[in-house]
Amino acid sequence: MSFLLKAVTKARHIVHKVPVRNLNLLEFQSKDLLQKYGVAIQQFKVLDNSKADAEVVKTFECPEYVVKAQILAGGRGKGTFDNGFKGGVHITSNKSEVLSLTQQMIGNRLITKQTPKSGILVNKVMVARSINITRETYLCILLDREHNGPVLIASPAGGMDIEAVAEETPEKIKTVPLDIDKPIPESTLLEVAKFLEFKGDSVKRCAKEIQKLYTLFKSVDAVQIEINPLAETDKGEVISVDAKLNFDDNAQFRQKDIFSMDVTEEESDPREVEAAKYNLNYVAMDGNIGCLVNGAGLAMATMDIIKLNGGEPANFLDVGGGVKEDQVAKAFEILTADPKVKGILVNVFGGIVNCATIANGIVAASKKLQLNVPLVVRLEGTNVNQAREILKNSGLPIQTASDLDDAAHKAVAALN
Repeated sequence: MSFLLKAVTKARHIVHKVPVRNLNLLEFQSKDLLQKYGVAIQQFKVLDNSKADAEVVKTFECPEYVVKAQILAGGRGKGTFDNGFKGGVHITSNKSEVLSLTQQMIGNRLITKQTPKSGILVNKVMVARSINITRETYLCILLDREHNGPVLIASPAGGMDIEAVAEETPEKIKTVPLDIDKPIPESTLLEVAKFLEFKGDSVKRCAKEIQKLYTLFKSVDAVQIEINPLAETDKGEVISVDAKLNFDDNAQFRQKDIFSMDVTEEESDPREVEAAKYNLNYVAMDGNIGCLVNGAGLAMATMDIIKLNGGEPANFLDVGGGVKEDQVAKAFEILTADPKVKGILVNVFGGIVNCATIANGIVAASKKLQLNVPLVVRLEGTNVNQAREILKNSGLPIQTASDLDDAAHKAVAALN
């Protein structure tokens, strides 16, 4: 998706157009990255309910502590644990209470407005030094196709919904194109700091923090670093309180340490995790027709035509362009593991992918899994005639389709 920077709703479009990334980092992991690049953050420790926790807390001196459950979901402060404990975020000045709070969180599932109904299991808790924030601002660095490179988005209205700020007070949004090959000029840094309404010595402090964030952005192959809020404290500190980082998946070979931190055990659907291991993209839906396609656009079209024919897709499963037989087999395994799936529709356009490869994978998977639900296959493109012969000679009850509409009609009819 392209980033759209329109005059009034620049930030709003940016927020909506950021591509979905597969790498997920917990809050403490993001803070750790910022800290490694010298960005000012709250001091923090991570507890995991081990014997070492007591010693960690004992040596961590703070006038006040923020205790935060670490899961990949928002709304933690207002969440409830499955053991009845209220709140995934607590503030306390009592050191002994830190351990008590942690023990009530770890090993239990936290339920918020952004988690599945069953919640997400908490394995770690971050304990951070509480700071007295006097003012909150917003800062974001991201890649933008319109500018053919990175841009900086700043607003003095931090700690808020940036979409609402862009719509209601667009004059509080500043967009600055950046040179990917050079540091941000000092004059630009000071201009942005002043726009963020920092005063006195805090202007230079803010400028330094922005430069450090840009160095981090380039060094880790980020596509977005969003700091909300970039806060000013009662002591004049400029601190990145909350950070959201997105990375370029194509840079995984350069950023092995970062990608090794990927949090997968929290995924709401374990089938998504299993699919990702085989470079498959899977999203569960509510219908009963399993969809195996190659390409996100084709997947969307397939689901639409199933619905137009009166059916309901059970999933979005994209095998991509370089799929091999073992990946097709795994895709079928994932599809049939869903008890809601009563039929399967395969829709593949062989541009890069070889249709014969898909056909061999379909036959092998069907025999191995002893497939007992209707299977409709529409193939087109590279080696399609050979693929059709493979399906025809398999001896399996596979229905072939001449086009997508025909395939969707047959898939729906097979269930009825």
